[in-house]
Amino acid sequence: MRKELDATAVLVMLALCLVWGLQQTAIKAIAEQVDPLLQIGWRSLLAAGLLYGLARWRGIRCLGRDQTLIPGLLSGSLFALEFLCMAVGLKYTSAAHMVVFIYTAPLFAACGLHWLVPGERLSGRQWLGMVLAASGVVCAFLIGKPSGGTSWQGDLIGLVGGAAWGATTVLIRRSALAEAPPLRTLFYQLGVTGVVLLALALPLGKHLDLAALDSLAWSSLAFQVFIVAGISLLGWFVLLSRYRAAPLGVLTLLTPLFGVLMGVWLLDETPGPGFLAGAALVLSGLLIVSYPSRSRAASR
Repeated sequence: MRKELDATAVLVMLALCLVWGLQQTAIKAIAEQVDPLLQIGWRSLLAAGLLYGLARWRGIRCLGRDQTLIPGLLSGSLFALEFLCMAVGLKYTSAAHMVVFIYTAPLFAACGLHWLVPGERLSGRQWLGMVLAASGVVCAFLIGKPSGGTSWQGDLIGLVGGAAWGATTVLIRRSALAEAPPLRTLFYQLGVTGVVLLALALPLGKHLDLAALDSLAWSSLAFQVFIVAGISLLGWFVLLSRYRAAPLGVLTLLTPLFGVLMGVWLLDETPGPGFLAGAALVLSGLLIVSYPSRSRAASR
Protein backbone atom coordinates (compact mmCIF):
# COMPACT_ATOMS: atom_id res chain seq x y z
CA MET A 1 0.00 0.00 0.00
CA ARG A 2 1.31 3.44 -0.91
CA LYS A 3 1.47 6.05 1.85
CA GLU A 4 -0.38 9.31 2.28
CA LEU A 5 1.71 12.40 1.62
CA ASP A 6 3.97 13.55 4.43
CA ALA A 7 6.12 16.68 4.81
CA THR A 8 9.03 15.10 2.92
CA ALA A 9 6.87 14.22 -0.07
CA VAL A 10 5.33 17.70 -0.19
CA LEU A 11 8.73 19.40 -0.05
CA VAL A 12 10.12 17.15 -2.80
CA MET A 13 7.05 17.83 -4.95
CA LEU A 14 7.47 21.57 -4.48
CA ALA A 15 11.06 21.25 -5.69
CA LEU A 16 9.99 19.15 -8.70
CA CYS A 17 7.25 21.61 -9.68
CA LEU A 18 9.75 24.46 -9.46
CA VAL A 19 12.14 22.57 -11.76
CA TRP A 20 9.41 21.69 -14.26
CA GLY A 21 8.07 25.24 -14.23
CA LEU A 22 11.57 26.60 -14.84
CA GLN A 23 12.29 24.47 -17.92
CA GLN A 24 10.43 26.73 -20.38
CA THR A 25 12.29 29.73 -18.99
CA ALA A 26 15.62 27.88 -19.33
CA ILE A 27 14.84 27.06 -22.98
CA LYS A 28 13.66 30.58 -23.81
CA ALA A 29 16.65 32.23 -22.11
CA ILE A 30 19.20 30.73 -24.54
CA ALA A 31 16.98 30.37 -27.63
CA GLU A 32 19.12 32.85 -29.57
CA GLN A 33 22.26 30.76 -28.95
CA VAL A 34 20.77 27.27 -29.20
CA ASP A 35 17.58 26.61 -31.14
CA PRO A 36 14.88 25.09 -28.88
CA LEU A 37 14.65 22.09 -31.21
CA LEU A 38 18.29 21.29 -30.53
CA GLN A 39 17.97 21.97 -26.81
CA ILE A 40 15.08 19.58 -26.32
CA GLY A 41 16.43 17.04 -28.82
CA TRP A 42 19.85 16.69 -27.20
CA ARG A 43 18.36 16.89 -23.72
CA SER A 44 16.00 14.02 -24.46
CA LEU A 45 18.62 11.87 -26.16
CA LEU A 46 21.23 12.29 -23.42
CA ALA A 47 18.63 11.70 -20.71
CA ALA A 48 17.49 8.55 -22.53
CA GLY A 49 21.08 7.30 -22.38
CA LEU A 50 21.26 7.96 -18.64
CA LEU A 51 17.91 6.23 -18.18
CA TYR A 52 19.07 3.22 -20.18
CA GLY A 53 22.06 2.83 -17.87
CA LEU A 54 19.83 3.09 -14.80
CA ALA A 55 17.40 0.52 -16.22
CA ARG A 56 20.21 -1.94 -16.98
CA TRP A 57 21.55 -1.47 -13.45
CA ARG A 58 18.11 -2.32 -12.06
CA GLY A 59 17.68 -5.27 -14.43
CA ILE A 60 14.88 -3.68 -16.47
CA ARG A 61 14.78 -4.15 -20.25
CA CYS A 62 14.13 -0.91 -22.12
CA LEU A 63 13.63 -2.51 -25.53
CA GLY A 64 12.07 -5.79 -26.55
CA ARG A 65 9.85 -7.32 -29.17
CA ASP A 66 6.80 -7.56 -26.97
CA GLN A 67 3.41 -5.88 -26.75
CA THR A 68 4.94 -2.64 -25.50
CA LEU A 69 7.01 -1.93 -28.63
CA ILE A 70 4.31 -0.42 -30.89
CA PRO A 71 2.51 1.58 -28.18
CA GLY A 72 5.92 2.62 -26.85
CA LEU A 73 6.91 4.07 -30.21
CA LEU A 74 3.49 5.76 -30.56
CA SER A 75 3.79 7.17 -27.05
CA GLY A 76 7.25 8.47 -27.90
CA SER A 77 5.90 10.08 -31.08
CA LEU A 78 3.17 11.91 -29.15
CA PHE A 79 5.75 12.96 -26.57
CA ALA A 80 7.93 14.27 -29.42
CA LEU A 81 4.95 16.21 -30.82
CA GLU A 82 4.39 17.82 -27.42
CA PHE A 83 7.99 19.02 -27.20
CA LEU A 84 8.05 20.02 -30.86
CA CYS A 85 5.11 22.30 -30.09
CA MET A 86 7.00 23.67 -27.09
CA ALA A 87 10.15 24.30 -29.16
CA VAL A 88 8.28 26.02 -32.00
CA GLY A 89 5.76 27.80 -29.80
CA LEU A 90 8.42 29.43 -27.63
CA LYS A 91 9.56 31.36 -30.70
CA TYR A 92 6.18 33.10 -30.82
CA THR A 93 5.03 33.33 -27.22
CA SER A 94 6.40 33.77 -23.73
CA ALA A 95 7.55 31.06 -21.35
CA ALA A 96 4.75 32.07 -18.95
CA HIS A 97 2.10 31.55 -21.65
CA MET A 98 3.65 28.29 -22.84
CA VAL A 99 3.72 26.59 -19.45
CA VAL A 100 0.02 27.33 -18.84
CA PHE A 101 -1.13 26.05 -22.23
CA ILE A 102 1.09 22.95 -22.11
CA TYR A 103 -0.37 22.12 -18.70
CA THR A 104 -3.89 21.92 -20.11
CA ALA A 105 -2.87 18.28 -20.78
CA PRO A 106 -4.88 16.88 -17.82
CA LEU A 107 -8.06 18.29 -19.40
CA PHE A 108 -7.48 16.44 -22.67
CA ALA A 109 -6.44 13.32 -20.78
CA ALA A 110 -9.56 13.43 -18.59
CA CYS A 111 -11.82 13.71 -21.65
CA GLY A 112 -10.09 10.83 -23.43
CA LEU A 113 -10.09 8.61 -20.35
CA HIS A 114 -13.77 9.37 -19.74
CA TRP A 115 -14.77 7.93 -23.11
CA LEU A 116 -12.13 5.23 -23.60
CA VAL A 117 -11.18 3.77 -20.21
CA PRO A 118 -13.75 2.04 -17.98
CA GLY A 119 -13.73 3.33 -14.44
CA GLU A 120 -12.46 6.78 -15.44
CA ARG A 121 -15.83 8.47 -15.95
CA LEU A 122 -15.96 12.12 -14.96
CA SER A 123 -18.36 13.18 -12.23
CA GLY A 124 -20.62 16.21 -12.43
CA ARG A 125 -18.16 18.17 -10.30
CA GLN A 126 -15.32 17.29 -12.65
CA TRP A 127 -17.32 18.33 -15.71
CA LEU A 128 -17.85 21.67 -13.98
CA GLY A 129 -14.07 21.91 -13.63
CA MET A 130 -13.69 21.13 -17.36
CA VAL A 131 -16.06 23.97 -18.27
CA LEU A 132 -14.24 26.33 -15.91
CA ALA A 133 -10.84 25.46 -17.40
CA ALA A 134 -12.13 25.72 -20.98
CA SER A 135 -13.52 29.16 -20.13
CA GLY A 136 -10.07 30.09 -18.87
CA VAL A 137 -8.48 29.05 -22.17
CA VAL A 138 -10.98 31.19 -24.09
CA CYS A 139 -10.35 34.09 -21.74
CA ALA A 140 -6.58 33.81 -22.16
CA PHE A 141 -6.95 33.79 -25.95
CA LEU A 142 -9.63 36.42 -26.51
CA ILE A 143 -9.26 38.80 -23.58
CA GLY A 144 -5.59 38.44 -22.74
CA LYS A 145 -3.83 41.01 -24.89
CA PRO A 146 -0.44 39.79 -26.12
CA SER A 147 2.51 41.43 -24.36
CA GLY A 148 6.03 41.63 -25.69
CA GLY A 149 7.11 38.36 -27.29
CA THR A 150 3.68 36.73 -27.24
CA SER A 151 1.12 35.94 -29.95
CA TRP A 152 -2.03 33.88 -30.19
CA GLN A 153 -0.30 31.60 -32.72
CA GLY A 154 2.33 30.62 -30.15
CA ASP A 155 -0.36 30.09 -27.53
CA LEU A 156 -2.31 27.86 -29.93
CA ILE A 157 0.79 25.78 -30.62
CA GLY A 158 1.23 25.35 -26.87
CA LEU A 159 -2.39 24.19 -26.60
CA VAL A 160 -1.76 21.57 -29.31
CA GLY A 161 1.24 20.43 -27.26
CA GLY A 162 -1.02 20.04 -24.23
CA ALA A 163 -3.42 17.94 -26.32
CA ALA A 164 -0.54 15.70 -27.46
CA TRP A 165 0.58 15.22 -23.85
CA GLY A 166 -2.97 14.36 -22.82
CA ALA A 167 -3.24 11.85 -25.67
CA THR A 168 -0.03 10.23 -24.45
CA THR A 169 -1.65 9.57 -21.07
CA VAL A 170 -4.70 7.98 -22.71
CA LEU A 171 -2.53 5.79 -24.95
CA ILE A 172 -0.51 4.53 -22.00
CA ARG A 173 -3.65 3.65 -20.03
CA ARG A 174 -5.21 1.88 -23.04
CA SER A 175 -2.17 -0.20 -24.03
CA ALA A 176 0.30 -2.72 -22.66
CA LEU A 177 2.34 0.21 -21.33
CA ALA A 178 -0.13 0.40 -18.43
CA GLU A 179 1.53 -2.73 -16.98
CA ALA A 180 5.08 -2.00 -18.15
CA PRO A 181 7.81 -0.64 -15.85
CA PRO A 182 7.64 3.19 -15.86
CA LEU A 183 11.35 3.36 -16.75
CA ARG A 184 10.63 1.54 -20.01
CA THR A 185 7.80 3.90 -20.93
CA LEU A 186 9.93 6.95 -20.16
CA PHE A 187 12.82 5.53 -22.20
CA TYR A 188 10.55 5.21 -25.24
CA GLN A 189 9.33 8.77 -24.76
CA LEU A 190 12.74 10.36 -24.31
CA GLY A 191 14.48 8.24 -26.95
CA VAL A 192 11.93 8.83 -29.70
CA THR A 193 11.71 12.53 -28.83
CA GLY A 194 15.47 12.96 -29.08
CA VAL A 195 15.75 11.14 -32.42
CA VAL A 196 12.73 12.90 -33.99
CA LEU A 197 13.62 16.44 -32.94
CA LEU A 198 17.28 16.14 -33.93
CA ALA A 199 16.24 14.61 -37.26
CA LEU A 200 13.93 17.58 -37.86
CA ALA A 201 16.70 20.02 -36.96
CA LEU A 202 19.13 18.69 -39.59
CA PRO A 203 17.23 19.70 -42.78
CA LEU A 204 16.54 23.10 -41.21
CA GLY A 205 20.29 23.71 -41.02
CA LYS A 206 20.36 23.93 -37.24
CA HIS A 207 23.51 22.78 -35.47
CA LEU A 208 25.06 23.04 -32.04
CA ASP A 209 28.23 25.13 -31.94
CA LEU A 210 29.71 24.23 -28.57
CA ALA A 211 32.60 26.68 -28.92
CA ALA A 212 30.21 29.63 -29.24
CA LEU A 213 28.23 28.91 -26.06
CA ASP A 214 28.59 31.20 -23.07
CA SER A 215 28.25 30.26 -19.40
CA LEU A 216 24.48 30.89 -19.40
CA ALA A 217 23.97 28.46 -22.30
CA TRP A 218 26.11 25.76 -20.68
CA SER A 219 24.28 26.19 -17.38
CA SER A 220 20.89 25.97 -19.06
CA LEU A 221 21.80 22.85 -21.04
CA ALA A 222 23.26 21.14 -17.96
CA PHE A 223 20.15 22.03 -15.98
CA GLN A 224 17.87 20.58 -18.67
CA VAL A 225 19.79 17.32 -19.12
CA PHE A 226 20.72 16.42 -15.56
CA ILE A 227 18.07 18.17 -13.47
CA VAL A 228 14.92 18.34 -15.64
CA ALA A 229 15.22 15.15 -17.69
CA GLY A 230 17.33 13.22 -15.19
CA ILE A 231 17.03 13.82 -11.46
CA SER A 232 13.51 15.31 -11.48
CA LEU A 233 11.98 12.42 -13.45
CA LEU A 234 13.78 9.87 -11.30
CA GLY A 235 12.51 11.66 -8.20
CA TRP A 236 8.98 11.62 -9.60
CA PHE A 237 9.08 7.85 -10.10
CA VAL A 238 10.47 7.33 -6.59
CA LEU A 239 7.54 9.31 -5.17
CA LEU A 240 5.05 7.34 -7.27
CA SER A 241 6.48 4.11 -5.91
CA ARG A 242 6.01 5.22 -2.28
CA TYR A 243 3.02 7.58 -2.15
CA ARG A 244 -0.51 7.70 -3.53
CA ALA A 245 -0.65 9.01 -7.09
CA ALA A 246 -3.79 11.17 -6.87
CA PRO A 247 -2.51 13.71 -4.29
CA LEU A 248 0.83 13.86 -6.12
CA GLY A 249 -1.02 14.65 -9.35
CA VAL A 250 -2.87 17.50 -7.68
CA LEU A 251 0.42 19.02 -6.47
CA THR A 252 1.81 19.04 -10.03
CA LEU A 253 -0.71 21.80 -10.77
CA LEU A 254 1.70 24.15 -8.99
CA THR A 255 4.01 23.83 -12.01
CA PRO A 256 2.22 26.40 -14.22
CA LEU A 257 2.19 28.84 -11.31
CA PHE A 258 5.95 28.47 -10.86
CA GLY A 259 6.40 28.73 -14.63
CA VAL A 260 4.59 32.07 -14.83
CA LEU A 261 6.52 33.44 -11.84
CA MET A 262 9.89 32.35 -13.31
CA GLY A 263 9.07 33.94 -16.66
CA VAL A 264 8.18 37.24 -14.98
CA TRP A 265 11.21 37.17 -12.66
CA LEU A 266 13.98 35.92 -14.96
CA LEU A 267 12.83 37.03 -18.42
CA ASP A 268 10.95 40.22 -17.47
CA GLU A 269 7.78 38.90 -19.10
CA THR A 270 4.59 40.84 -18.41
CA PRO A 271 1.49 38.66 -18.77
CA GLY A 272 -1.59 40.79 -19.34
CA PRO A 273 -4.50 40.86 -16.85
CA GLY A 274 -6.70 38.92 -19.27
CA PHE A 275 -4.15 36.12 -19.50
CA LEU A 276 -3.68 36.03 -15.74
CA ALA A 277 -7.44 35.81 -15.23
CA GLY A 278 -7.65 33.03 -17.81
CA ALA A 279 -4.71 31.18 -16.24
CA ALA A 280 -6.40 31.36 -12.84
CA LEU A 281 -9.57 29.84 -14.32
CA VAL A 282 -7.55 27.10 -16.04
CA LEU A 283 -5.71 26.19 -12.83
CA SER A 284 -8.94 26.24 -10.81
CA GLY A 285 -10.61 23.95 -13.34
CA LEU A 286 -7.62 21.61 -13.39
CA LEU A 287 -7.71 21.40 -9.59
CA ILE A 288 -11.40 20.45 -9.64
CA VAL A 289 -10.87 17.85 -12.38
CA SER A 290 -7.74 16.33 -10.84
CA TYR A 291 -8.73 16.24 -7.19
CA PRO A 292 -10.14 12.77 -6.44
CA SER A 293 -13.65 12.36 -5.14
CA ARG A 294 -14.09 11.06 -1.60
CA SER A 295 -15.46 7.74 -2.77
CA ARG A 296 -12.60 7.15 -5.19
CA ALA A 297 -9.99 8.24 -2.66
CA ALA A 298 -11.42 5.91 -0.07
CA SER A 299 -11.22 2.97 -2.49
CA ARG A 300 -7.47 3.41 -3.09
